[in-house]
Amino acid sequence: MTARWFPRRGPACRPILGWLLLGLVAGGLLPVRAAAQRFGRGVNGEEALSAPPSPPYDGRFTYARIRFTQSCCVQGGQYWDVKWGHDYPKSDRHFPRILQELTTMRVRTEVSAILTLDDPELFKFPFVYLCEPGFWLPNEKEAAGLRSYLLKGGFLLVDDFAGAHMFNFEAQLRKVLPEARLIPMAPEHPIFDSFYRIPSLEFYHPNYGVRAEFYGIFEDNDPKKRLMAIVNYNFDVSEYWEWSDEGLFPIDLSNEAYKLGVNYVIYSMSR
Repeated sequence: MTARWFPRRGPACRPILGWLLLGLVAGGLLPVRAAAQRFGRGVNGEEALSAPPSPPYDGRFTYARIRFTQSCCVQGGQYWDVKWGHDYPKSDRHFPRILQELTTMRVRTEVSAILTLDDPELFKFPFVYLCEPGFWLPNEKEAAGLRSYLLKGGFLLVDDFAGAHMFNFEAQLRKVLPEARLIPMAPEHPIFDSFYRIPSLEFYHPNYGVRAEFYGIFEDNDPKKRLMAIVNYNFDVSEYWEWSDEGLFPIDLSNEAYKLGVNYVIYSMSR
């Protein structure tokens, strides 16, 4: 996986996200109601297991989320709450549109990819999203797939979990990288200045109100080396993305959530 550099824009070239979001909504670029299928609560197992096929690779940045076997919410062989699909499809549409508007990247905005960790196609996606890791149960092949992906240059965003769910995430992470440590992140790390300067990590979970904590997984557990994954604990950045067109959260909070996401992607594509 080859890292690519996307030139960083100067302050005069960085639009104010609040106005940009309002413009995208007003112009119809962020649909108020998504017609695509949602894989969250209320979707049965048959529908969840027949997720739409990932789009063919065409060189554009494509937002990708990880599909996994989960430890709960299965009744009669069916998922009644598909944990890996939370915030889909709206967050998967909204965030790429922001990337397209703000950066020089070529971005696929009409569809995202859904992949398992043992899928050979995973290596075509330099940035992948894993949500609800409190219920994540990778098998040996999936753990090996993620290990290879990270060590070869891939970047993982772990999001949407809180409280005791950290215990399961840490246990499953040991299957992937037995020696890995979760290292607390500080605003001085380059990821928080890769496009927007984010001077403070004082963020709060959109639903629970607890203060977010950010952890990094680094090559050789060395914070001076490449950051392979960023972990949003007690936080749910894609919840802000999902509802940014409906005013569920104050627009300044959605702005900051988008800034985090843009920085994550730009860092991953330039290291």
